[in-house]
Amino acid sequence: MSQGGKHYHHGRTPAAWAGSIIALVGFLICAVAFLMGPNWLLFWVSIVVILGGALVGGVMRKMGMGQA
Repeated sequence: MSQGGKHYHHGRTPAAWAGSIIALVGFLICAVAFLMGPNWLLFWVSIVVILGGALVGGVMRKMGMGQA
């Protein structure tokens, strides 16, 4: 069980949701970047956002908001 007595199943944790939503935004930015020409600066910004989603999810998991 995680902190607070809550039990999560199948990745339905605040850490998983936050990481997934941030990564989704990054992938959407990436799609827009390629539709614009491609716009390489926007592409690299999207890569940073996607990696940021992984980082946020990992940090939140270490803080006890994810599944062990």
